[in-house]
Amino acid sequence: MADATKNLKASERHIKEISLKQDEDGGNKEKMLKLVDSLHSKIETYKKSIEEAEEIAAMNLTKYRQSQSSLADATQRADLNEKALAKARTSARSLL
Repeated sequence: MADATKNLKASERHIKEISLKQDEDGGNKEKMLKLVDSLHSKIETYKKSIEEAEEIAAMNLTKYRQSQSSLADATQRADLNEKALAKARTSARSLL
């Protein structure tokens, strides 16, 4: 009889330990779910930031290419004007 009581108390203690562990695991699960939700929110925020940065980069690249094209056009016009000026100077010198 004493062994049965001893085994019963040991079993009850074991059940109580398992129950406490289960409650602790449930709390940890809630914390992990909150952490996962928080991380998903951060990921979404980072994705939006990346998309905005890509849009800005695309706009800047377009502006750069436009500026590069304008510079090439201006350089070409400057070269033509320098040639015309040199030709005009040569003509003026030949008239003198």
